[in-house]
Amino acid sequence: MSLGTLNFEPLDASFGARVSGVHLRDIDDDVFREIYARWLDHGLLIFSDQFLSRDEQIKLANRFGTLEFDIAPLSNVRADGTLRPDDGTDDVVKVLKGNMGWHHDSTYMPVQAKDAVFTAEVVPQSGGTTGFADMRAAYDALDDATVRKIEKLRAHHSLYHSQAKVGHEGKKGSHRGTGLNMDKGYNGYGFHDGPISVRPLVKIHPETGRKNLLIGRHAYDIVGYDSDESDRLLQELVDFACQRPRTYHHVWAAGDAVIWDNRRLMHQATPWPMDQARIMWHSRIAGDPDTEAALTS
Repeated sequence: MSLGTLNFEPLDASFGARVSGVHLRDIDDDVFREIYARWLDHGLLIFSDQFLSRDEQIKLANRFGTLEFDIAPLSNVRADGTLRPDDGTDDVVKVLKGNMGWHHDSTYMPVQAKDAVFTAEVVPQSGGTTGFADMRAAYDALDDATVRKIEKLRAHHSLYHSQAKVGHEGKKGSHRGTGLNMDKGYNGYGFHDGPISVRPLVKIHPETGRKNLLIGRHAYDIVGYDSDESDRLLQELVDFACQRPRTYHHVWAAGDAVIWDNRRLMHQATPWPMDQARIMWHSRIAGDPDTEAALTS
């Protein structure tokens, strides 16, 4: 496929672009290199009318690097087509609701994710958008006093902590395999029994060299702060960061595919009527252990 067919239309935000003139299942190495370079520049790329098969999505994700996991459904629909109950009893629904808080993927794991490929199969009639927030632009917008205050700070990151906020109590060491299965339900992904990750509040992007905030729902207990003081500062940073023009909420259509830089962007799901189906597919690319490994203290 010729590079001349590609078109990148920037979003009305500090990041992101809509891409046309390409079908992701057909790209050659030259087109992928152009997409990768623009992805680093924009942080988020949106492709309409892709309708990738599961195998095609995995193949695309593999071009970005080693996979943390190949593909997993994020859905309130069981494999038999019935809807999961929204009554506080279903762990998958608890995961979906937890994801409605702003976050970076896998900061609670030993190695933070690099990026993700996310596609839409079935979308609800209303709600269910995905929000993205530019942590590079957020850092750049901080005043000098705040930069000095947070530059050397570190916080703990834990899925146990973040899911407890929505009433989901993870079982220690239950982590196994890919995160969700529409037939069997949640399999404990992220509830590992290793050390609690510690990460800086200010991260240097390993490929662009730019600084960005690293915060979100998995972060808590800043080292050297009491819990109340830590919660207050982390929430202030999220509230400041997740404002226009640093945010964009994508209204999904079936067949859409998006690719985002998890090192730069936070993201969140938004609520939708749980009596309506939403089926999304998530492929997660592993971070480089040399740059994305957690601290332990």
